[in-house]
Amino acid sequence: MSEDSTEERLSRAENNSLYVTLQDVATLAGVSIKTVSRVVNNQGEISDSTRQRVQAAIDELGYRPNVLARSLVNRRTDTLAVVAWGIEYFGPSRTMVGIEQQADELGYSLFLSLVSQPDDPNHDRILDTLLARRVDGIIWAVPEVGDNRKWLKSGWLERLPPIVFLSMAAQPALTIAAVNNYNGAKLATQHLIDQGYARIGIITGPLAWWEAQERYAGWKNTLEQAGQTFSPSLVAESYWSAAGGERAMEHLLKQAPEIDAVFACSDQIALGALGAVHKLGRRIPQDLAIVGFDNTPDSAFYWPPLTTVYQKLVYIGRIAVQNLHQMIEARRQPKGSIEAVVTMVEPELIVRASSK
Repeated sequence: MSEDSTEERLSRAENNSLYVTLQDVATLAGVSIKTVSRVVNNQGEISDSTRQRVQAAIDELGYRPNVLARSLVNRRTDTLAVVAWGIEYFGPSRTMVGIEQQADELGYSLFLSLVSQPDDPNHDRILDTLLARRVDGIIWAVPEVGDNRKWLKSGWLERLPPIVFLSMAAQPALTIAAVNNYNGAKLATQHLIDQGYARIGIITGPLAWWEAQERYAGWKNTLEQAGQTFSPSLVAESYWSAAGGERAMEHLLKQAPEIDAVFACSDQIALGALGAVHKLGRRIPQDLAIVGFDNTPDSAFYWPPLTTVYQKLVYIGRIAVQNLHQMIEARRQPKGSIEAVVTMVEPELIVRASSK
């Protein structure tokens, strides 16, 4: 090989290492393409001197393996799709952190597909895109709202790679990872009962959401099991926002002025509720106690600091990827399969000054 041709190859590598081929590396190292491939893929028996010569050529040329070509050969892309909504909000963003951390540790790249609304009807378009990209698995991180899971009955699951769902009710043959919202609400409500509060209201999230329904059910059943009177006047519905929480708190105090405690179904709702109570000149918790749900970083600095339910959302994201990885590996085995699992992560009550 002439000196000029080597310089040309080095110049091309400097301009864009993506253009460097196995042939370029083999020519510079004085070996066959097959030998270079064995070194790159750590396959076969290669002498140390040959391996060092090939590696030196790789480093000199800046060669990078063609991931797309390799995926076509191996029939895997090492890519997970995440279909998500609301990552600008605390809960979904924390879950995404866990997904990214675990995916990186297992060697996966992520392809993120965002929907504008949790009840986005364009499931066919989204799923067609994921099939075209040949992703190895899917995490469906859109919360269950209304009938936005109805597409599961349309035959899509048989065509898709392994899939894990977040934040939804258990269904046969589906792998799901979620917070135990029901038990989280029981923790919050029982804590207020144990503190001696006797008229405990609730500000729910939007009740079309599965998570909001579970938190409402946990609150209601805990009251009934403690022998406390349940009344619709103790319930106000909100969106997951401070503004919604403020309006709902004002409404709740008008229809049930005798309440002495409130379970707010998110920390943002609780923030608005705290503001509404302060405006009325009531003391927290002496006149009215408040418990939230999320354990956002700011909740420790509300006034007073907020008692809240810690959801462990980063862990949820990590568990989802671990379960999906097991499903992917099982499917690659001859006649391989893995049973669907439902993982309900138990939350933790963080007690602060707003309720004691």
